[in-house]
Amino acid sequence: MQITHRPRRNRRSEAVRQMVQETRIHPSQLINPFFLVDGQGIKQEIPSMPGVYRFSIDEALKEAAACESLGLRNFILFPAIAEAHKDAYATWSYHPDCFYLKAIAAFKEALPDCTVITDVAMDPYSSDGHDGIYRDGIILNDETLAVLGKMAVAQAEAGADIMGPSDMMDGRVGYIREALDKAGFPHVAIMSYTAKYASCFYGPFRDALDSAPKHGNKLTYQMHPANRREALTEAESDIYEGADYLMVKPALAYLDIISDLKANSNLPIVAYNVSGEYSMIKASAEKGWVNEEAAMLEVLTAIRRAGADIIITYFARKYAEFFKNTIQ
Repeated sequence: MQITHRPRRNRRSEAVRQMVQETRIHPSQLINPFFLVDGQGIKQEIPSMPGVYRFSIDEALKEAAACESLGLRNFILFPAIAEAHKDAYATWSYHPDCFYLKAIAAFKEALPDCTVITDVAMDPYSSDGHDGIYRDGIILNDETLAVLGKMAVAQAEAGADIMGPSDMMDGRVGYIREALDKAGFPHVAIMSYTAKYASCFYGPFRDALDSAPKHGNKLTYQMHPANRREALTEAESDIYEGADYLMVKPALAYLDIISDLKANSNLPIVAYNVSGEYSMIKASAEKGWVNEEAAMLEVLTAIRRAGADIIITYFARKYAEFFKNTIQ
């Protein structure tokens, strides 16, 4: 038998395999999340997310500086808000004394060459735990937009580079874009959570922020996991309203959605490798069932291969260390 095509020729050595490798990941394409709490000298490991911490601002800046030294310069910040500051209208989110706004300013002052991305949503500040104003079992979409607009402007005033509206309210990208422009922040970008699914993989994240809904669920605004074409509808709206990035969340269970958005938009596609996806690997590695580093590499590669230009991941620092020690 004569075999004309032998694909294994391109796998015969490590040098050849690297030369023909189709998908690569650089730390500059990753975003590292930070969970922030008010106070000083705080570094609390999150039980459901081994290796991930709640930081006070001073401790977060130390961690961010270490990340920057590894070539990891993009950070997305999430606040854990005390119950005393929560109300039905998330008014603390734009109060001048809110520690989250101070954290944004501190990050930009200490790390001027880094990108600070913020979370625009009511749930961390809401006494109801929802992403919108909750009344009589209903999420009030249009009334919520006014809160999001105030929140976004306050974050821009603090120095944020990119807004991340994660609420899934209809029309929020356009409302925030108009609010930012009117306030003199046309340069601040919007990274829209375009296709945010109602997923079970958010559990550890909600543990980190204590932001689970107090009543009902998020099914009337987050997307049904069975829907694929609906993501294109959301993307079309976000593009029209002025989004600068389109995000898919979660990532690993929605690789087809990442691929669809990549094929149907020229905007950068962001994928959020969420807390549950991270914790599954950590738990399996602790049991000795998988190799943590190999699993991390395979998952991040899969997300990039599907079409993500940018990945938000709790493995960001670990990958940056791997990249520095192994690839460079």
